[in-house]
Amino acid sequence: MIQLKGKLFVPVLGLLYQGMAMAQSANAPLTLTIDVNKTYQTIHNFSASDAWSCQFVGNWPDAKRNAMADWLFSMDTAANGNPRGIGLSMWRFNLGAGSSEQGSASGIRDEWRRAESFLEADGSYNWNKQAAQQWFLKAAKARGVNDFLAFYNSPPVAFTKNKLAFAAVKGQCNIDSANYQAFANYTLKALEGIKKRTGIHFNYISPVNEPQWDWSDGGQEGCPYTNQQISGVVKALSNALQQNRSATKILITEAGHIKYLLKDDDKPGKGNQLNDLLQPASASYVGNLPSLAPVIAAHSYFSTSPYPASVALRKQLAERVASVKGLSFWQSEYCILGDNDGEINGNKRDTGMRPALYLARTIHTDLAVANAAAWQWWVAISPYNYKDGLIYIDQHKTDGNFYDSKMLWALGNYSRFIRPGMQRVEASLPGADSTCFVSAFQDARNKKTVVVIVNTGTASQAIELATLAGKKTKRITQLETYTTSVGQKLARQHVSGPLQVAPESIVTLVFNNK
Repeated sequence: MIQLKGKLFVPVLGLLYQGMAMAQSANAPLTLTIDVNKTYQTIHNFSASDAWSCQFVGNWPDAKRNAMADWLFSMDTAANGNPRGIGLSMWRFNLGAGSSEQGSASGIRDEWRRAESFLEADGSYNWNKQAAQQWFLKAAKARGVNDFLAFYNSPPVAFTKNKLAFAAVKGQCNIDSANYQAFANYTLKALEGIKKRTGIHFNYISPVNEPQWDWSDGGQEGCPYTNQQISGVVKALSNALQQNRSATKILITEAGHIKYLLKDDDKPGKGNQLNDLLQPASASYVGNLPSLAPVIAAHSYFSTSPYPASVALRKQLAERVASVKGLSFWQSEYCILGDNDGEINGNKRDTGMRPALYLARTIHTDLAVANAAAWQWWVAISPYNYKDGLIYIDQHKTDGNFYDSKMLWALGNYSRFIRPGMQRVEASLPGADSTCFVSAFQDARNKKTVVVIVNTGTASQAIELATLAGKKTKRITQLETYTTSVGQKLARQHVSGPLQVAPESIVTLVFNNK
């Protein structure tokens, strides 16, 4: 049985946490208890990025690009009640540095990892650049996405030291401080130009991506930064935004690993970013800038295993973020990379349930332990043989086949139903073991509860339907479930009795508190 303790009405929607696993033997039903009086973060968005494939896929035949846009953004339902898409609530736009125009001279070997820039070599602007990516911007907006973020991997080549989109010297920043303001001014011009062409306002700009990495091998656009250099770039950008009365906010720091928010570790001058950038006594302090979003961001790569260490790191992060008034944490980029201590290998494409379950566990842990207010995937559409795509395509520029993955629908178990404004609340599931993870979400305005159950085990488990304890106690008789499993993709079912959670499945429950 699911019980809500205390008042049924809460200020905003809530997400329930207690990472616990289903018993391997499915006998007696378990009791899930939710305490709505103990609340945590408010959810802001679920997102993915257009890098790098959308620069080509946005020019594919209309039926195909629209089908992919539906999978990513749509909140519509089919006649059988199944969702048509995963309803992403934010979209990340890659502002390119201009390596695409340089061709092979860019030093970036893979042309799919180069990116266009609006800034021409003669200093003029060409707003027809990144046109295919702009198609996806408009497709997202047309399907109800309201939040947009633009991000850089490298400053435009016109402003870099070596006139390339990656560092000439291993680990050394590729832009001089003398060009910080020019970089900022271009950014504002680019955002205004896109808005005039598409009508889309960018809520956020992220000028720095994974500043701890070397970015000198030509694998993609990239630029290292120290915290002091980040501070200089952000101050110049805030100045440009303020002078132009722009409502766009700056997102920092997109750290390459969560640990760099907390300590220097192996990257002196590039770690301990919570302290260096957000403590007033620090020489790199930017926390008082009017255009800075009250958010600190990091990527979950290389920190999801072994699982106990993953939990411990995220607990530390949650404690540190909570010590800064008004600050929230965003997990702003992830796909499955590396060998993950033998838990799963990021190499080789897999559209099945194994990576989907690993992804769902990662989302759960970032939301429920690290208190992430946003969760963002890396490339929405991938042509590669890695576990990096929600949608996979043939590597053709003008047309080809496209394929969904269970990772797409696993993310949808969260993004489709946990909408902006929801708030996480406390929950417990006594008797569960370490193969299942439970999260839930409370919508006070619409008096709706959403629960996500990730069962990574090999046995099913019964969970009794809920009674809600508030001013009135009543039995829940209307319950919808949406299941992603080997044979299902957010498949809808009406349940009016004990819930049976199948093995190796992800189930989202939706019910009214009215």
